[in-house]
Amino acid sequence: MRDLKGAGDRESARPLVVVVGGLALTGLTVTAVTAPVADLLGNSRYALEGTLHGVTAVLFMVTATIGLFQAYRLLTGTVQHAAQLEFGGVVNAFLAFLTILFGNRIYIFYRAQGGPRTYFLENMPQIHKIFFEFKEFIALFTLPLAVAAAFLFLIYRDQFIRSRGLRNLAAVLLALTFFYFLVTFTLGAAITKLRAL
Repeated sequence: MRDLKGAGDRESARPLVVVVGGLALTGLTVTAVTAPVADLLGNSRYALEGTLHGVTAVLFMVTATIGLFQAYRLLTGTVQHAAQLEFGGVVNAFLAFLTILFGNRIYIFYRAQGGPRTYFLENMPQIHKIFFEFKEFIALFTLPLAVAAAFLFLIYRDQFIRSRGLRNLAAVLLALTFFYFLVTFTLGAAITKLRAL
């Protein structure tokens, strides 16, 4: 019986996967066909890394926001299908990983001689300490929080509907993921406005 229920949950999540995949493919195709790549990326020698970091951060913003909504649903007990939580949780964790990966790549350029770090240390040292260093460290919290939520969804999938403790724990993990990401995203946008790579 459990296998049949699990198969039904996977079936209910399949349309969501198809819709999200179709939208992503359509967006990428339209962008690739209609937009000049050089204008999209910019003229910095770190344009590709910056673009990848920005795109994954925006996608992570979407999934983290959906995660916050799922946290609300978990707290109120209105979750009907565990498969939707699993898919969203795994995508959220994967985007957290990619955003941090590309962000760490950008950090190399940030710290390079003559990069934004040099400028901030010479002209605005508090910006470097508060905005960038603080941002980089709290950004790292998003990955273990998102992975822990996805782990709970995958391992305890059948128990989520019945266990208030599991629902509350997952809700807190998703809410904290959103909070840390929101602070990081805001500080990152401010830094980019002050001094781009």
